[in-house]
Amino acid sequence: MKALILVGGFGTRLRPLTLSFPKPLVDFANKPMILHQIEALKAIGVDEVVLAINYEPEQLLVMSKFSKDVETNLAIKITCSQETEPLGTAGPLALARDKLVDGSGQPFFVLNSDVISEYPLEEMIAFHNAHGGEASIMVTKVDEPSKYGVVVMEEATGKVERFVEKPKLFVGNKINAGIYLLNPSVLDRIELRPTSIEKEIFPQIAEAEKLYAMLLPGFWMDIGQPRDYITGLRLYLDSLRKKSPLRLATGPHILGNVLVDETAEIGEGCLIGPDVAIGPGCVVESGVRLSRCTVMRGVHVKRYACVSSSIIGWHSTVGQWARVENMSILGKNVHLCDEIYCNGGVVLHNKEIKSDILKPDIVM
Repeated sequence: MKALILVGGFGTRLRPLTLSFPKPLVDFANKPMILHQIEALKAIGVDEVVLAINYEPEQLLVMSKFSKDVETNLAIKITCSQETEPLGTAGPLALARDKLVDGSGQPFFVLNSDVISEYPLEEMIAFHNAHGGEASIMVTKVDEPSKYGVVVMEEATGKVERFVEKPKLFVGNKINAGIYLLNPSVLDRIELRPTSIEKEIFPQIAEAEKLYAMLLPGFWMDIGQPRDYITGLRLYLDSLRKKSPLRLATGPHILGNVLVDETAEIGEGCLIGPDVAIGPGCVVESGVRLSRCTVMRGVHVKRYACVSSSIIGWHSTVGQWARVENMSILGKNVHLCDEIYCNGGVVLHNKEIKSDILKPDIVM
């Protein structure tokens, strides 16, 4: 079975992290975002994953190296399909047609690379086989459907009737979750040109009464922007608590759900949690307070510093008695000096911060 992951976006909403790595390779819960998806696909028998990447030469280089490492570690075939111009969300499927169609007639998965969930892919295969249509999409319930494109469907069968973009009146509360299972015949509907699968292809299939939607069980989050990334981490750790509690840290210094890499060092007198991920090779000195944050690979948090609701990028340093909060993002290799206050600061990579950031601002 095959799958395609759409990784062509530029990750502008997660800058400055995406200035150092393509968005799919930004760490989430101590591993690249896209690796969560590849592992879930491998677990249900997918043996080849196509990465649909954008036209930038640098992305091909970085993603190819990542692909080779994953192939070795997971024993799964990873190939890259690179567009020469922006092709939207459907065009990349037409471009990768030869990689996806093997004559078996088997459906293939398509995933957006910045979606995190419990990936109920086996259930989706059973749903797809049962309804006998041409395409299945996963949907999730939201509290404010007026912000999204809403999927209107028959509750009993899941058959999709239509899509309503940002409805002013209530028509439903289910939105596209960015996980699809498509028959090869769907590719016959897609031309090799910039095309939207959500706005052009799915409405066609729905009109033909061959599109079905499955309500996604468990949590879901598009983690493509900082606030949603932090929320997604909370939901992911909540899920881990229910399904694999032994992977979470324990001890008198741990509060709530905390994920700590085994190579990280944590000093005495710290209070860590809830909803914290501490990456490989991190050093957290004594008396540190961490909550609702991600501390990525190689970060050094010095004594009595406090980090909350923020993302600390790779190999950065947070100085003694420093305070980082309010959705601050430190890019790769940022050095925050001792006793500095960072309130919503977005700091580009390779910077040294010697003065307070008193209100949300971008430091270039």
